[in-house]
Amino acid sequence: MNKLRVGVVGASGYSGSVSSRLIAIHPRLSLAFGTSDKLVGEPLGAHLGVRVDDGLRFVSNGSAIEHADACDAVLLCTSADVSMRLAPAFAERGKQVIDLSGAFRLEAGAYPRWYGFEHAAPAALAKAHYGLPELFGAPPKDGIVSNPGCYPTASILALAPLVRERLVEPAGLVVDAKSGVTGAGKQSGEAFSFAEYADDSHAYKLLAHQHSPEITRALSRLGADVKLTFTAHYLPIKRGLFATCYGRPRAGATAARVAECLADAYRSSGFVRAMPPDQVTIKRVVGTNACHVGATANDDVVIAVGAIDNLLKGAAGQALQNLNLMNGWDETLGLDGLQRVSP
Repeated sequence: MNKLRVGVVGASGYSGSVSSRLIAIHPRLSLAFGTSDKLVGEPLGAHLGVRVDDGLRFVSNGSAIEHADACDAVLLCTSADVSMRLAPAFAERGKQVIDLSGAFRLEAGAYPRWYGFEHAAPAALAKAHYGLPELFGAPPKDGIVSNPGCYPTASILALAPLVRERLVEPAGLVVDAKSGVTGAGKQSGEAFSFAEYADDSHAYKLLAHQHSPEITRALSRLGADVKLTFTAHYLPIKRGLFATCYGRPRAGATAARVAECLADAYRSSGFVRAMPPDQVTIKRVVGTNACHVGATANDDVVIAVGAIDNLLKGAAGQALQNLNLMNGWDETLGLDGLQRVSP
């Protein structure tokens, strides 16, 4: 059986490494190349800890497009400004593109404020598919898929059915979310040292986080004019993400009804599971592509929660889920055997 050849740009970062390992063990995929400036010339297999072609060695990030002929699809685990240039270049060469950055998640006019640059590929941006399959379906077979951010994935999956069924007011939503430090990518310096992160937690990018407009835009596609406040925090753990979402109840939003709403929405989902909100925990999803959600309500407030592994359902796992669907395969292929890493 011929396997789909997949290249990974940024293969030595957290999401790139996990993506590469998932590709290497996938029954229908093979790793075509991986890029990393700091590891140029080193064997991919030794770095990834999985069996790949002995001849595969890291190539430079700058040479990525030169390797387009070696792949059928590419995962871009790069910064938004880099993905903005690379994604259209690969797509124009007929490659399936899944971008794990924020380069294709918003409208063009939002990029100067939220990402600090003018978008240089507005035509490609307008055609990109937002790859949250549980809400927006399978991506088209070709073109650019914009893989959602980790915070948006957990938040949107927890809130979307409640917004769609008009059980929560779309204005005044609040999302309080916390992630393991791998969500920041591989960074150095005092601020990211063990001594600074251990036994502590802090909020960051207050009122300025780029995931705010992403969550708002996705939820507003469900037919409501959503207004929300999003705050991100880091936890002193390596991976895992938890989002707690608050909203004002609308008519009929009882505790039983909001729980039933989530259960109905995800009953046939391969990865999203609705459960009592006090059973939604980080440790139950880390190591898997699962998202656990739950909700409750009283006369004053609706609370919905969501938990994911930020490197799997929040990044690499969801990218492979999208790639499966682009090629007409079961979305769980190569992902259903993943197991949580805590007892």
